[in-house]
Amino acid sequence: MKQDNPVPKLDLAPKLKRSLSLWKPLDYLRLLYWVFYFPQALRWYVNTFGGGYIPVKEMTLGKGLSILRENTVQRQLLFQSLVITVIIPFLLCLLLEKIGIQINWSSIALGIALTLSLGIVLGTSLGVVFGTALCITSSVAFVLAFNILRELTFIVALGVICITERNVTFDQILNMVDKGALILAWVVTLIIILGVVFGASLNVTYGLVLSVIIGITFGVLNGILSGILSCVLISLALGIVIMRPDNWLVNVALSLFSSFQKNWLLPRITYLPLPQLKSRLIAWFYKDWDVGIENVNQILEYSLQFFPVVSAIEKVLNELPEDQIIFRVSQLAQNLYDWRLFLYISIDIKTRLKSIIVETIVDFPIFFFISKNWKEQVKYNLRPIIPVDTPITFRTAVAGFWFLYQKKPAISTQFFSLLNNLLYGEELFILTQTLSMLQHVYHVDAIASLNITTFPTENLLRPSTWQAMNSLRRVVDDIKLVQHSASRNTKSLAYSHAIGELAEVINNQEQILEAERALIVNIAQNWKQTLEKIGKSIGDVAITKPVRNPYVIGNPVTGSLFVGRKDILRQLEELWILGNQLQSVVLYGHRRMGKTSILVNIAQHTGAEIKVVYINLQRLGAISQGVAEVLIAISDAIAKQLNIESPSDEAFLTLPQRTFERYLQQVIANMNYRGLIIALDEFETIEELIKEGQLDPRFMGFLRGLIQIDPAKLAFAFAGLHTLEEMTADYFQPFYASVIPIKIGFVSAEANKTLLANPVSIDVPSLSQIEQASTIDDPDNDFLLDYTAEALDLIYSLTSGQPYLTQLIGFQLVRNYNDQVFEQNKSRESTFTVKDVESVVSKNFFQQGRYYFEGVWGQAAQDTPGQRAIIIAVAPHPQGITKDELISVTGLIREQINAAIATLERHDVIQELEGNYRIIVELFRRWVMMYGRTKLY
Repeated sequence: MKQDNPVPKLDLAPKLKRSLSLWKPLDYLRLLYWVFYFPQALRWYVNTFGGGYIPVKEMTLGKGLSILRENTVQRQLLFQSLVITVIIPFLLCLLLEKIGIQINWSSIALGIALTLSLGIVLGTSLGVVFGTALCITSSVAFVLAFNILRELTFIVALGVICITERNVTFDQILNMVDKGALILAWVVTLIIILGVVFGASLNVTYGLVLSVIIGITFGVLNGILSGILSCVLISLALGIVIMRPDNWLVNVALSLFSSFQKNWLLPRITYLPLPQLKSRLIAWFYKDWDVGIENVNQILEYSLQFFPVVSAIEKVLNELPEDQIIFRVSQLAQNLYDWRLFLYISIDIKTRLKSIIVETIVDFPIFFFISKNWKEQVKYNLRPIIPVDTPITFRTAVAGFWFLYQKKPAISTQFFSLLNNLLYGEELFILTQTLSMLQHVYHVDAIASLNITTFPTENLLRPSTWQAMNSLRRVVDDIKLVQHSASRNTKSLAYSHAIGELAEVINNQEQILEAERALIVNIAQNWKQTLEKIGKSIGDVAITKPVRNPYVIGNPVTGSLFVGRKDILRQLEELWILGNQLQSVVLYGHRRMGKTSILVNIAQHTGAEIKVVYINLQRLGAISQGVAEVLIAISDAIAKQLNIESPSDEAFLTLPQRTFERYLQQVIANMNYRGLIIALDEFETIEELIKEGQLDPRFMGFLRGLIQIDPAKLAFAFAGLHTLEEMTADYFQPFYASVIPIKIGFVSAEANKTLLANPVSIDVPSLSQIEQASTIDDPDNDFLLDYTAEALDLIYSLTSGQPYLTQLIGFQLVRNYNDQVFEQNKSRESTFTVKDVESVVSKNFFQQGRYYFEGVWGQAAQDTPGQRAIIIAVAPHPQGITKDELISVTGLIREQINAAIATLERHDVIQELEGNYRIIVELFRRWVMMYGRTKLY
């Protein structure tokens, strides 16, 4: 709903759109104005243009020197302050000299030199912002104080000499005056420095503490009366300098005519509370809470009106309904500029003053020689205690968030336990309780023993924080696997997952809400360091006996050794599991591409509701009883898998097709599965049997009829070398509209590397599955060998991802390793290199893989003529040759070349790249170069 009078959004930041220039005089005046009337602008300037402001407490000499070397803006800022330190005092002295005040230029030069040195030293050790403010204020203050006090001291000295009637020369009077004025000037300069730098940038009570210290010192040295007098005078001076009543009076007058709009002139350097500020803040909060928070942050960042803000927020929170307290306080805590606000709101006035005094005294610069740890311990021992047993108010929620921000979740839990019955109270109680449990757990055993309670999931106040908490919980689960699993693969996977989760928490920490951000990130960093210490030991496994060879050649790959092919499995799952009907498919592709392995293993991916029956038609051999033998083989496989008795052989021999159809209907009616997949491998056998006259061509029509018996419960999966489009005989036509072709091609480079480096199943979808598997894992099944990246790249360049050749290379590498280490007793690394791969390929590899190479070569002699001639012509050219060159070399006409190339491309033997035709598999190209011509006929 649109409001008639929206709350004005304050924008109190400087309006400068560029960095300060060394060549613009107005920029020097702007810098001078910032130092004396808007010191917060220096911090803003460094944050905006100078690479980021580093607080004085975090600054070190090393950081300061590094910033000045690397950051041009901050280096120029310090230079500009040094220029002002010299030029402004010089101009002031000239002005004073014009009005008749005698200038002692040597003393002025000495004072400026000292302030320059002080600014440079502190600018590097405490930060450029601090050094700039100190440099300019101290030099200007010294010049004014010295010259004015010199005149006053001269008048006083003359009066004293006249009264005492002493004989003193004029030079002696001037010498005495200069010394006295110099001392007084430095005292005044110190007061000004404390007022402008400490008062505006750090804390108002520094001045009060200093006056007390000086008063006590004078009291001890010169008597109680002088001590009290100096304490009062210095306190008065500091009060004027720090509180800046002049600035307050001017802005009070202006505020009477101001409506607090965007460019409202707010006093930046006075602690005195402005009239109407509290009431206006309260009104803003009631009207628009979000804008009220934005305005509060503007006031905290660009002024010293801290206590009016505290008072206004206390008033608003105190009048909130109970069910809004936690939500509103949480909103206030998001992106809060000054977290001291929460400390001051959560405690009463008396405790608040105690906190100010303790922190001020301990952090006072005069105690620079005391260690930071000792100061923190003193502050902790004298910390303001927020009573937990007080009545439940907004202060309880504020205190809970304050201690959470202070990384003290145990104390925070005590407060949130009182708010359990309020909205979001239980969520914050669980959060702080869990963080309290995790905070001081560093050792791996301790992390693994954690038992984290269930996290809330609905109506969350801090959803981004819970994402990080869930990451930490998953890390605990991973570390349990690292500690308790016997499998190196499982340990490594869990370890990598845990490191990744922790890195994600650390890298995305900005998404975590600020109150708990530092604590959660601290936990993540500690755990990551702990894991990194044990990382090497996880992978260090001694190989004391021959490595079990996980690579399979010749036979189908089964069980945990079947890895990869996720794309094909996903397609089959979509067709058989996610659809309303079962879809029949044909898997086709190059020889030894893994079609059989897919059919054998697909049952592991179809779930309990879909049953897959595998039949290898090549095992039929020569048949004498025609279609009856084929159907008997299929029915026997179904009966074995489903435990549903098949008809007798006599029934098949009498009425084969009718008997099989009835049996299928019986199976569909009685099976305890949602669907049945009949997988027929080596399907080209059917074509061969038809061509040889052992099967009636009408058998293909019969198969199509079987596919259509019950599409919701029955489907076929055919696997072979040819696509159905290549089976051009009329008896294959009925299949065109009944099956979906799926090409089984080469494995991708990334999948090929994964297959080699992780030859045992790496598909571990969830931690729960890992945990279940780890209880039965056999450490002997772990693959303890590894590959260099260059070796993996070389294998892919040789095989192009052909699964059989990849498995064969891996098989030979493992066998060579076992032979070298355990037969020849040679010492070697457990990582395969390029040299190992080249050695394997050069030793009898083509003889060992002859079944693959001769199979591809034999297929090239079928169907389209000219295929072998093209292969022989292309083989000498690894980068390929053009079609015109092929015509010239082979003597084939263009139509023959086009037809043969199309077949070879379809069979994944050659490919065209930028007009050149090349053999895809490098190892096959080498085989052709060595054996192709001898096997041409």
